[in-house]
Amino acid sequence: MAELELQKRLAADIKNAGVSRVRIPPEHVDEVAGALTREEIKRLIKDGKIVILSTRGNSRGRVKERRRSRKRKGEGRRTGSKKGRKGARTGKKEEWIVKIRKIRRYLQWLRDHEIIDTRTYRTLYIKAKGGTFKNLNDVKTLLKQMGKIKE
Repeated sequence: MAELELQKRLAADIKNAGVSRVRIPPEHVDEVAGALTREEIKRLIKDGKIVILSTRGNSRGRVKERRRSRKRKGEGRRTGSKKGRKGARTGKKEEWIVKIRKIRRYLQWLRDHEIIDTRTYRTLYIKAKGGTFKNLNDVKTLLKQMGKIKE
């Protein structure tokens, strides 16, 4: 068997691969042994007489599936796993939008069911817009103090 270290090294260098990935089929050994220049090696690679194997790697499929199932169970979502500041996962604006829509929906429901009159609805709506209420419970507490709704 001919020594083909030079040819393997050149092929690996041309294709940016490791020498261990270069394969020379036994039927083309004589032809490859005669090639000494980079141009000849390039031609042999193009003709398929020198084969460069694809990179080997570990399959991540099983790991991904395991992670997916753990995530479905809710793992990795507790405080110790969270990175970034308080508003990193949901922004302040998104929180505000959710809160204000909930309050406004409740106020509209009260008005439509004639629990509060339009004037009260307006004042509470503007207070909500101004950020007076921390949450929906604050609105309910104020309405109870005003005597508009029962306990």
